[in-house]
Amino acid sequence: MRSCSDRVFARALALVLTLSPRLTAQVDTIDRPKALFTYRDGILAAGFAVGTIGIRPLDSRAAQSLQRETSQKNRLLQKTAVGFNTIAAPGSVVIGVSMYAAGRLAKNARLADLGLHGTEALFIGEGTAWVLKGIFGRARPYVDTKNPDDYQLLRGFREDARYKSFPSGHTVAGFAAAAAVTAETSRWWPNSVWYIAPAMYGGAALVGLARMYNNRHWASDVLVGAGVGTFAGLKVVRYHHSHPGNRLDRWMLAGSLVPTPDGGQTVQWSIIPAPAAFTPSRTRR
Repeated sequence: MRSCSDRVFARALALVLTLSPRLTAQVDTIDRPKALFTYRDGILAAGFAVGTIGIRPLDSRAAQSLQRETSQKNRLLQKTAVGFNTIAAPGSVVIGVSMYAAGRLAKNARLADLGLHGTEALFIGEGTAWVLKGIFGRARPYVDTKNPDDYQLLRGFREDARYKSFPSGHTVAGFAAAAAVTAETSRWWPNSVWYIAPAMYGGAALVGLARMYNNRHWASDVLVGAGVGTFAGLKVVRYHHSHPGNRLDRWMLAGSLVPTPDGGQTVQWSIIPAPAAFTPSRTRR
C-alpha cells in the first residue's frame, strides 16, 4: 500500500513540475519567447521537488500536531489564520484588480502594470492548481489526519472539496502574488528586493501555515502550492517584459484610436481610459 501511494505521489510531483511552466505559457504568440526559462528555473524547480519529497514523511505528524487542543483553542492563532486565509483568497484578487484600476485612473503606469500582471499570475496559478486537484484527488487532512496517502486519480473532478487537497490553492495565490510583486518592483528599484522579497514571501508562507492550521492541507500540499505560485508569478512578469506590446498589455494597458493601413481608424479596447504612458503614439500612412 505504501509503495503504491509513493508511486502516485511521485507521479503527481512530476506532473506539477511539467505542467506549471507550460500553463504559464505566453499569452501572445506573435513573437518567440526571449529567455522565458533559464537554468535557474531548473534549479528552483529541483529545490521545490527535493523539499516536497523531504517533507512528505512529516505530513501526518505535522497535521496531528497542529490539531492539538492547545493550538486550536488559541484565539490569537485562530484570528491570525483567518486573516491570512482572507488575504490570500479573495484578498489577493481584490488587491490586484484594485491596483490595476487605481493605476489606470491615476495614470500611474507602474501601478497598473503591477496590478494587471499580478492578477494574471493569480489566475494562471489557480488554474494550474485546479487541474492538479482534480487529477490527483488527494483527501484533505480533516478526512483522516493519519492517512496522507489517500489519492485517487480524477477523484477531485468527481467528488467535493474533501478530495481537492493537492496542491494548496491559497498558497498558490500567496506565492503568485509574492513572486509577481517582487519581480516587478525589482525592475524599478533593484535594491528593494532585500526587504520586499522577505515581506512578500514570508506572508505567503504564513498563508500556507494557516491552511495547515485549519486542517485543510498537508505540508507537502503547501510546498507544491508554493512552487506553482512562484513559477506563475515569475513567468508572467518575465514574459510580459520580454514581449513588450503583447496583446494582453495592448488590450488592458492601452486604449485609443489607432490608424489602420487603409486610412481608417480602429479602437484598441480598454475598460478604463489609458494613462498617457501607455497610449500608442505611432501613426501609419
